[in-house]
Amino acid sequence: MEKRYLSLAEVQQHATAESCWVVHERRVYDVSAFIPRHPGGQQLLVQRAGRDISRDMEGPPHRHSPNARRWLQQYYIGELRQGDGQGEEEDVEQFRMEQQAVRGSGKRSQASDLVMDARCKSVDPDNDLVDWNKPLLWQVGHLREKYDEWVHQPIDRPIRLFYSDFVEACSKTAWYVVPLVWVPIVIFFSWYCYTELAQGNTQLFTYFTTEYSIPVHKYCFPLLFLIGMFLWSLVEYLIHRFVFHMKPPASNYYLITLHFMLHGQHHKSPFDGSRLVFPPVPASFVVALFFAAFHLLAPGAVGKSIFVGGLGGYVVYDMIHYYLHYGSPKKGSYLYGLKAYHVKHHFEHQKLGFGITSRMWDYPFKTVIPEEKFEKSH
Repeated sequence: MEKRYLSLAEVQQHATAESCWVVHERRVYDVSAFIPRHPGGQQLLVQRAGRDISRDMEGPPHRHSPNARRWLQQYYIGELRQGDGQGEEEDVEQFRMEQQAVRGSGKRSQASDLVMDARCKSVDPDNDLVDWNKPLLWQVGHLREKYDEWVHQPIDRPIRLFYSDFVEACSKTAWYVVPLVWVPIVIFFSWYCYTELAQGNTQLFTYFTTEYSIPVHKYCFPLLFLIGMFLWSLVEYLIHRFVFHMKPPASNYYLITLHFMLHGQHHKSPFDGSRLVFPPVPASFVVALFFAAFHLLAPGAVGKSIFVGGLGGYVVYDMIHYYLHYGSPKKGSYLYGLKAYHVKHHFEHQKLGFGITSRMWDYPFKTVIPEEKFEKSH
């Protein structure tokens, strides 16, 4: 494809949220489609529309990762050329001087020298490791030792997993389906458990001894519910770390396929809105297993109360996870910090930062994403 050359004046004309062009190392990118997804918030990107973002990519406050730079290549539209209008050459010269200052600062990462990776272009299926015109689930297992690196190089395009349209539809879910399906169940079980506890017949530890059994009052239900939510936060962390982020052996086609179906596809395409929450059909089997486990481990309404708290925690988790990808929380808020933390997990620290709704369990398990440090300029 022939290169397109654009003047600085043309770039500066695209400085709105509807049409946002930026320059990075003399290359021009149309990032309009990415504005709603920008981790730092829409306004942060709009403020830099029509400008050179080379220094912003280096930080502070955030030095963009190799994957973030690779992600930018998807929006490439052309090269910056020398201006032919009066006064524009001065702007271009200023741009060149800024570029030299960035290169001479010693703070550039090697990732900024990357050429455009064909695997990350929005339309170039011929040069990828997989055929994007076919379902990916049956192809990824053949990547073998290349799978782990490939799956952690995110792209901005939808993924098809299955040949069957029906099965494919079952693997996708709009975010609002999760509360529509599970919130009524949470409400029903909460009412059921509360009324059962209100009868005064529930005894704790009756499986071990009847002499020292403890009656469970109806006012204990909120506490049991919160215990369930707390336990869910641990389960959330453990599943994310040890199941979703297992590293399948390069020689095992089936484990690679399973990993991609469970979580790999989400890391490959983190902004596919139809795959950010757990589809109710497969989720119902997992929920049934947890229900059976609590029914066996705790008597009657006690186990059910903890279970329904865990189910409520799951709904909160799925909604927060979706919001961290598509929401624009206010800067400085708790959700803003979570969003930045989760984006780092996707683009830079895939082996750290497994907490979604909270960083709480990352601390005792020593998987906290480290804070970035920048050298002071002299």
